[in-house]
Amino acid sequence: MGHGQLLLRVTEDLLKPYGKSRGDLMQDLFNGDLKFHNVFHMETKTWADAGIIGWLVDGAAIITQTDMLGASYGPYARALQRICAEEVFHAQHGESIIMALAEGTDEQKAMIQEALDRWWEALLMFFGPASKETTGSSKQDVTIKYKIRTKTNEDFRQIFFDKYIPRILSLGLTIPDPTFHYDKESGLWSYKQPDWEEFKRIIKNKGPRSQARLNLRRSSYENNAWVRDALSATVN
Repeated sequence: MGHGQLLLRVTEDLLKPYGKSRGDLMQDLFNGDLKFHNVFHMETKTWADAGIIGWLVDGAAIITQTDMLGASYGPYARALQRICAEEVFHAQHGESIIMALAEGTDEQKAMIQEALDRWWEALLMFFGPASKETTGSSKQDVTIKYKIRTKTNEDFRQIFFDKYIPRILSLGLTIPDPTFHYDKESGLWSYKQPDWEEFKRIIKNKGPRSQARLNLRRSSYENNAWVRDALSATVN
């Protein structure tokens, strides 16, 4: 929640010249005009999911966010200082959950593998397509040009593999991709591409839990309108 508040403040500043407020942003979210990250559309089924999310999803976030600590847009870079520091705690918590399960019963070990199998494609999608040819978008080129970040989507994905594949394998887990291997000649990890058409469908709010998550936020926003009204009355 705190990270959301920090990023909303940055976004509000950017949108002030266009006459848009935080309330407008929320309505854009509810209307489906504002996208949210593919991982937040996915289901969580077991305690192992909590570990995978903390360890690998937050780990992936740290990789992308630390690259932008020196971003050319100062307010965003400053917000990321706090966010990155706190994400490390989340990742360590997730890793501790996974380690506890990995040292547990056969059933608990199988629970980790099952969660990894379900989350693998979402983890690949986390960083976005390797090139604009995949989706027709050149957003990554623009953000590099204006020094928001320094690396491409595929650079981030390969860094993630370098950091986490040895750790995953050390726990006796199997990567759910029979084609996955390290190519010594290229110095890169080779893997089966996720379904990028499915990725585009998910971020259009057609994922497994998209509407349930949006409905929760809609009802929360409506049910707590009295708080915003009371604060506005106090300020005025």
